[in-house]
Amino acid sequence: MTVHAVVLIACEIDQIPEAAQAIADIAGVSEVYSVAGEFDLVAIVRVPAHDDLATVIPGGIAKVPGVVRTETLIAFQVYSRHDLERLFAIGFDET
Repeated sequence: MTVHAVVLIACEIDQIPEAAQAIADIAGVSEVYSVAGEFDLVAIVRVPAHDDLATVIPGGIAKVPGVVRTETLIAFQVYSRHDLERLFAIGFDET
């Protein structure tokens, strides 16, 4: 069983690119998106077990320099079979 979580991340504005790359390098983080709005980054986390979220999120993402706060949404069930990258790229032409 895979546990999926969406982590909303607020960063120090001048450290967003560095924080994004550091978060992307954490085991269990599959993608990191830079976004507009209340949060600066969105990380998609996929881990084998619920207990692994503690290692990845408070033990990893929250400790990255420049990260101010996080909010985690744990998925109960996945309803879409579409690739997440395609979902975030809606409206953009592929080249």
